[in-house]
Amino acid sequence: MTTQNNIISFIDLLNNETKIEIPIIQRDYAQGRVDKKDLRQNFLNAIYDSLVSSKPIQLDFIYGSKVDDNFQPLDGQQRLTTLYLLHWYGANRNTNSDELKKELLKFTYETRISSREFCEALIKNDIAIVEGEKISDRIRDSKWYFLSWDNDPTINSMLRTLDDIHDIFFPVEDLLNKLIKEKLLSFYYVLLEDIGLTDDLYIKMNARGKLLSSYENFKASFEKYIEDNNWEEDIEKSKTFAFQIDTNWTDFFWKNFKKNNSIDVPLMKFISTLLMIRISLERNANRVTLISQIQDNFNNIKANLISKDTFEYIYKSFEIYSNLENFDCLKLNFPFWRHTPTIDFLNEIVTTDRNASYTQKVLFFAQTEYLLRNPVFDKTKFEDWLRVVRNIIARGSVEKGGSRPDIIRSPETFDGIINLVNELSAGCADIYKHLSEVEKINSSFARYQSDEEIKKAKLILESDSYKDIINRMEDQSFFKGRIEFAFDCIDYDGNIENFEQNNFEKVLNIINEHFNSAESDKISNDIRRALLTIEINNEYLFYDYWSSYWYVGDANKRCLLENFRELEYYVYYTDHDVYLKKLIQHLFNNTVEEIIDNFTPPSGMPNWKIRLIKEKELLDKESKSNYIAISIDNSFCYLLKSKRPRDIAGCYKVE
Repeated sequence: MTTQNNIISFIDLLNNETKIEIPIIQRDYAQGRVDKKDLRQNFLNAIYDSLVSSKPIQLDFIYGSKVDDNFQPLDGQQRLTTLYLLHWYGANRNTNSDELKKELLKFTYETRISSREFCEALIKNDIAIVEGEKISDRIRDSKWYFLSWDNDPTINSMLRTLDDIHDIFFPVEDLLNKLIKEKLLSFYYVLLEDIGLTDDLYIKMNARGKLLSSYENFKASFEKYIEDNNWEEDIEKSKTFAFQIDTNWTDFFWKNFKKNNSIDVPLMKFISTLLMIRISLERNANRVTLISQIQDNFNNIKANLISKDTFEYIYKSFEIYSNLENFDCLKLNFPFWRHTPTIDFLNEIVTTDRNASYTQKVLFFAQTEYLLRNPVFDKTKFEDWLRVVRNIIARGSVEKGGSRPDIIRSPETFDGIINLVNELSAGCADIYKHLSEVEKINSSFARYQSDEEIKKAKLILESDSYKDIINRMEDQSFFKGRIEFAFDCIDYDGNIENFEQNNFEKVLNIINEHFNSAESDKISNDIRRALLTIEINNEYLFYDYWSSYWYVGDANKRCLLENFRELEYYVYYTDHDVYLKKLIQHLFNNTVEEIIDNFTPPSGMPNWKIRLIKEKELLDKESKSNYIAISIDNSFCYLLKSKRPRDIAGCYKVE
């Protein structure tokens, strides 16, 4: 590494260089911050003393290197920016300063496009300098000033510094002459040849600086990637990604998602989620690995992962959301259970402290697709679309005991569901009409639920009353979108003419009364007793869906349904659902108490079972769990004190 040392003034530096660029790797202009008032004013007062006393002052070293023939300062950015603002102030107080203004156009910021645009606009537009009036107010009131620039910390700092310059230097006569001709202000100019501004060099030589955030690093590389690929070569400057991300889109995110005075994380989450979706849709060979990496850490995105189609999708998504007047239209009036959004799915993606789940990202994709595909927003059609997607993704594999992990809990399932939702989104403008007419759904993901959605769509198009009751049935926590069992309870065969709405309403009422977990995860013991009265193929064995052997008591363990959520497993993952179906059908015209009271035990039914049915207090008072152990000869049972008791003591014997 070689160096070239000179003692020069700011105007010499401008005259000698093609351009002075504050590079992307540098921090924002900090000398104008509120908390730097003393430092700033001390620096300005030192300059003031030099100018009014005509005593030269040296302002330390300015380090930098040439990049594409432009000078990029490595250390000295803060001082150079303050000198730039002071020279601008002098130029605006002098009517013969056109040449200087041309030179000042060479000074620019690459950290943010808004900073760069502001510097350019500042030079090209005259501002009246009036004693006692803040320059910042005049600038902000100018027609050329974007309100979004208030969100740029560099611009805010520049305006604050200009106000201080005005307060201190307004009395100085012939300020421009002192700055340019007398050259009282100088610094050591150190050019580091043949070396770029790497992160390592920056850290070593500028300990006062700060590293860019992950978002700022990504943004810089992405903007360069866009430029290198000529994706916007024919685009008007104000419509480019770089311009929009620093103005309109920043305004939108700042207004809605600001946290700790920053929107870097929300922006990163937004872009990374869109990239995950697009990686899946573009069928990248290593898409599962990439999806997993981004899900693990939203900072794991790189510009070279983005195709032109993905770039356009990201651009359109920014546009569609930033043009929303508010989020009210996106609020949904039906449950998503554990995935119910506080406001909408964009907010869930960008504002949650943790990384959003795969499921939330799929719902965000569905929301985004509707907005992109439907310029005219229809709240009813939007809700229909999100309801269908909810139904498809709400059903995970239920395990014994009732636990149910998300259906989308791996990059593979995310990949599958994204492509299914993408396929269905072609009809999101009227999803029920689309489903009723579709000949084939190509995606094999969640086939059973897709088929059910088609069956429901045909009924919904037949009658508004059908739609109402189907929607209400779907919203039951017992079903969570999948109502195949409800159809089975009325023996519906898919023929619309055979749909018995009255009986379907009865099923809904029964589910509401006896199988709604809104208040509790419990099943009433009366329901268990009623199930013991149900016969299928001459057997009364509703509890046989679960079995284990109890060595301590030399008996066969069975479960009388542990909890409400286990019903879901019972209905969809065992062949004992017919017992519950038959009970519900009995409840069409009878109460639970009537079913129990009117039950006549068949000959051969063991006495312990008859007693459990007829003696209410046995399950209500003597049962400490919902597990029983039946003797080998079926002559008695134990009401077990727990699922796995280690001894007989405390287990109640019924014979």
